[in-house]
Amino acid sequence: MAESLSLLITNIGELMTQDPARGADTVLHDAAVVVEGERIAWLGPAAGAPAADAEYDAGGRAVLPGWVDSHTHLVFAGDRTAEFEARMAGQSYQAGGIAATVEATRAAGDFELTRLLQERAAEACAGGTTYLETKTGYGLDVEQEERSARLAATVADQVTYLGAHLVPAGIDADKYTDLVCAEMLQAVRPYVQWADVFCERGAFTEEQSRRVLAACRDAGLGLRVHGNQLGEGPGVALAVEFGAASVDHVNHLSDTDVELLAGSWDGWDAAFGTGGRGTVATCLPACDLSTRQPLAPARRLLDAGVEIALASNCNPGTSYTSSMNYCVATAVLQMGLSVHEAVRAATYGGALALGMHAGSDADGGRAVGSIAVGHRADLHLLNAPSATHLAYRPGMPLTAAVWRAGQLVA
Repeated sequence: MAESLSLLITNIGELMTQDPARGADTVLHDAAVVVEGERIAWLGPAAGAPAADAEYDAGGRAVLPGWVDSHTHLVFAGDRTAEFEARMAGQSYQAGGIAATVEATRAAGDFELTRLLQERAAEACAGGTTYLETKTGYGLDVEQEERSARLAATVADQVTYLGAHLVPAGIDADKYTDLVCAEMLQAVRPYVQWADVFCERGAFTEEQSRRVLAACRDAGLGLRVHGNQLGEGPGVALAVEFGAASVDHVNHLSDTDVELLAGSWDGWDAAFGTGGRGTVATCLPACDLSTRQPLAPARRLLDAGVEIALASNCNPGTSYTSSMNYCVATAVLQMGLSVHEAVRAATYGGALALGMHAGSDADGGRAVGSIAVGHRADLHLLNAPSATHLAYRPGMPLTAAVWRAGQLVA
């Protein structure tokens, strides 16, 4: 096998590594990175960089880890513009709008769904996203959920089973839950790594959600929960009880919810990313703005010791964007996070939510979401001297180049 060529990316004005193993020294200036194959081989001061087969001059601009988008719904067809317009005119968001997308998705062929999925993934990559999760959940019968999982697995880095997204019209909720826990689960199992449940009024009750989580856990899947989006409810408590990797949305949290999430991180050393991990609280600010829900209390969660992630929730009804730049800017401008905290949540936090925060040359399980020797070479070059410009110049096209697993892809 031919040796991998090495690439020196030098003259980096600001290198935001998000590597917790560096302690407080996660931001380097006048830095360089050497990429070899799909891995980071070296990083440090540009003046001390080793020779490489090729060189890329970053021109004094900032380099971050590629965004890790840990919550998307990309396998869909159809359009929900009318629903969006009605919501902007004052109609409240209801979970039942998902049914319109289910109908359109079922009607689309495999080729069309795959084309749409690839286009959306490419859009995300062009904006700096280098690691992507997506869910099923717009099929809602055995055949269609299996198809969604199978197609998603050809494009996304990780796939989540969300048969428990909505109970289809005309079907008994408990009988549908039985289907989600048995035949449907077995059909999607070869293609998915995670399972999710929409534990919310208008979707699945606490008892039904508990059944789904137990069945999927027993099938060997990692767990996550859509919880506490439309009001306080049992989602957070269930996620912590089942040891879910994340609970997503978290707009409405009681003091007890925050305490439960914080308690799940007891023993975790956030400064160095070591110890027993807990349940990540994934905040979805683009969705919050679109649904006119209160923004998730990211500041409150961080101050309580909870690890958070930022994700796009790209979907046709409530967050039709994959722009993580936008999510980061919103988190800084409206959610009380510093630039460093927001970038960390959109990179390392997303990796934590997907179980991809650790691993290097020693075990071959390349970590994403941070820049460190042995980690996957997922890099996002900004057309700006620092990451602060993501919030300082919101909405501007600041992505200059993207490397995914060592390959220049945008």
